[in-house]
Amino acid sequence: MKRLAVYCGSATPADPSYIDLAREVGEGLAQRGIGVVYGGGRLGLMGAVADGALAAGGEVIGIIPQALVDAEVAHRGLTELHVVGGMHERKRAFTDLSDGFVTLPGGTGTMDELWEALSWAQLGYHADPVGLLNANEYYNHLINFWQQMGEVGFLRAQHRDLLIVADTFDALLDAMADHRPTQPIVRMAAEDL
Repeated sequence: MKRLAVYCGSATPADPSYIDLAREVGEGLAQRGIGVVYGGGRLGLMGAVADGALAAGGEVIGIIPQALVDAEVAHRGLTELHVVGGMHERKRAFTDLSDGFVTLPGGTGTMDELWEALSWAQLGYHADPVGLLNANEYYNHLINFWQQMGEVGFLRAQHRDLLIVADTFDALLDAMADHRPTQPIVRMAAEDL
């Protein structure tokens, strides 16, 4: 993996461990020679990931919609900053520029990005690993929901492993490195759907 898209919140929670985690993830990626592709913001966890990677000498590519540049939340010290027209272009650029996806704690925007990465993997638009860092057990309910989708039958058996989950960053990267693409929907027979 040469570059990973990092999805995370632009908010700064009251608990400083979330900002510390984001900074450590950015630094850890840079130390491994893995570039960061992220939302291009300077605030919250997003800014901490970028600052951590930059401080460790890493490559950081930001993809940000013009409306957020106009709102003055763009990080101006990145390796590259790509300004796009909207969120659809932004998410497409994440996929085009990355070899995988890592999701840290975040809110609705982070969930949108995670679910799109999973949906596109399921459909076959990419075959890259999709990782979820369950730091502080933040995503326990989401992980249970993912399992419930499989148990009920809304998630096919061959797609249950698309979401790679770990409680530590090192374990997550190791699991993502071992990722093997599954059979996407576009390559399945209609009777198997």
